[in-house]
Amino acid sequence: MKIAIIGASGMAGSALYQEATKRGHEVTGFARNIAHARTVLGENANIVQRDGFTLTRVQLQNFDVVIDAISAPANKAYLHIDLAAHLIHELRNTTKPYLAFITGAGSLISDGHPFVQDLAKAPGSENFISIPRSQAAELEFLRHVDNVRWTAVSPAASFVAGPATDFVLGQDDLLRNANGDSVLNSGTMAVALLNEVEQPEHEYTRFTLRNK
Repeated sequence: MKIAIIGASGMAGSALYQEATKRGHEVTGFARNIAHARTVLGENANIVQRDGFTLTRVQLQNFDVVIDAISAPANKAYLHIDLAAHLIHELRNTTKPYLAFITGAGSLISDGHPFVQDLAKAPGSENFISIPRSQAAELEFLRHVDNVRWTAVSPAASFVAGPATDFVLGQDDLLRNANGDSVLNSGTMAVALLNEVEQPEHEYTRFTLRNK
């Protein structure tokens, strides 16, 4: 398949780029800083210097799958919503490409309430809470979209750089192991999301996972 990754040089994007390439897909990474992207992904990586907001319907439809893997800073957390809205707007009433979004853990349910409520109580949350709130709003927007094929993955409470492991899948509840830990490696997420776009099982919905 032809796969595009927006934000290919970030933690999630680079793991996805490497996993998709390993599986033999034709992968294009979009990044605003091509020098940094090549440092992360290698000099021979197929990187295009492009802001995701400039991608048009015609350009997007060159791909079978487009993955939105951007990670916006707290002072511009609204970009998660804005980019999702742009991609959906460009692709209304189409079946190609399959759009995939990486949304945060904040919208997952923990002990009967959205996990973002717990995050808001954490020390120093004023420095980061805009990110999970915006990603939760991004998912809520996507849930109203029924004329563009999409899926979304919400990582576990702690989303960290690391290799792929076995994993446990879920839907809307925050997943924890027997010790109460909720951790997901970037490599694990990449495997699960690539599994989804190769053989879709979560169209028009969100899924979650954690390291096993």
